[in-house]
Amino acid sequence: MTSESSIQVNFGRPMPLFPLDSVTLLPQQIAPFHIFEPRYRQMIDAALDSSGQIAMAVFAGPKWKEQYHGRPPLKPAVCVGQLVEHEKLDDGRYNILLQGVCRARIVKELPASEDRLYRAAMLEPFGLETKETEDLADLRRRLSESLAEGPLAQMRVAKPMLDFLRNPEIPTAALLEVISFTILTDHTLRYKLLSEESLKRRADLIERELHGLEDLIRRAAKQRPQDWPKGCSWN
Repeated sequence: MTSESSIQVNFGRPMPLFPLDSVTLLPQQIAPFHIFEPRYRQMIDAALDSSGQIAMAVFAGPKWKEQYHGRPPLKPAVCVGQLVEHEKLDDGRYNILLQGVCRARIVKELPASEDRLYRAAMLEPFGLETKETEDLADLRRRLSESLAEGPLAQMRVAKPMLDFLRNPEIPTAALLEVISFTILTDHTLRYKLLSEESLKRRADLIERELHGLEDLIRRAAKQRPQDWPKGCSWN
């Protein structure tokens, strides 16, 4: 895991925007993308000539498909990502790996330019708090117990997550990010987590969602027939 502070982001310069229909990147997450549209191929070219950073944005409202080739409205929260690997194909397309660095919000989008096909904006960071508190320590203990002995222990990701939680060198704030993109899949919730500035409120959202997942697993277990096929598991 990489500390958000170990990668420097210059918020005094415009940042390229790569908008999609849902949150595809959160801090600490490493995600692959296939870049094939000319505007985004140009965006990667520009990023590689600069800091190697782009901001993953999210379309606002349901009409983005109709306006996709224009400038559909964007939600304010973005995740700044750092290019950690890239492969340029013979036809100009890219395969890239992007690592989420930090949360930011769009302050002002730059006007369209004939030379620049992609969108860009001035950003400001938020939600950088990582201070360990007693509340976070208590939450970490509760999560460890749930993943070791509770219903969540049935998930395939439980063991690696438990190993992370038991590693004192990994900050709780970073662990919450990992849980967000590893276990939680609801698109609306992921944007709430991306746009929430308070670490405490993000922690509360995550714990509430995990409690709901525990209840779901319990109810499913009660309904499960005795001849449930071997090898099936929650994941």
